[in-house]
Amino acid sequence: MVFRRLWGDKGEIPLDIDTVILSEPVEPGGMLTGEVVLRAPDRDVEVQSIHLEAFVDTLGVHKGDEGKGHSFTSTAASGWFTLKKGEERRSPFRQRLRWGTPVSEVNGQQFHGVSLTLHTKVEAEGISTRTDADPVRIAALPLHTAVFDAFTAAGHGCTTSQIVDSTIPDTEYHLYLRQSFLLTRRTGCEGPRELELTFHNNAVGCEIYLRRAALHERHWDDKPPALRYLAAHHDVGRVDFAEEVQRWIGEVAALDQGHAGAAD
Repeated sequence: MVFRRLWGDKGEIPLDIDTVILSEPVEPGGMLTGEVVLRAPDRDVEVQSIHLEAFVDTLGVHKGDEGKGHSFTSTAASGWFTLKKGEERRSPFRQRLRWGTPVSEVNGQQFHGVSLTLHTKVEAEGISTRTDADPVRIAALPLHTAVFDAFTAAGHGCTTSQIVDSTIPDTEYHLYLRQSFLLTRRTGCEGPRELELTFHNNAVGCEIYLRRAALHERHWDDKPPALRYLAAHHDVGRVDFAEEVQRWIGEVAALDQGHAGAAD
């Protein structure tokens, strides 16, 4: 356990804090759980509230926009209480993640370009402060993993991910952000050299969008046309995604701008 001393606008606050995430890694739709541990080594402290908020670094949809942090979940860990000198207090937190929560890893491997952090904000004696950011691990869903594994077997490995402050047109969303993954073809394999994969999750499964890669284009409509596929969470272990992915790659390779099946 590593405690940090809190600082506010008027200087040091006599509180030490450690935020512990107990559920890592957690998946979209799953429960983020943990506890905030506070101690008052010097004197009694009136703690008004403890609030946690998770952020992801995103890119603006327009070229030249600076990246910024986008909140994807928040929860309260505690209301008002008095922390006595020398006392240590543990305040648990529990928050279900939305299905559109971005993911930071698959099969234990971190995606390049994804930064997820949890900030703990404590209001004490009229001073608001925030701890240093704690990294959060969000794992790909089993359905994501099955699709990634099938692409890897087909010779298209995921090299990086990009998260943009935007959504997929004409889709229902609960978070105003979109995560895409760059798949790069190995030498000697068939298909486009680079593919761009996007998942749009819900409680039933995913809409899966696949197109030739254009991560430099942040606006959805400025990218090459995408093909849309559907898969359910319960398809994992029942559907041959290796066969499906081979078909998807072939269809994207044959796609041109006038293809009737392209996603708008």
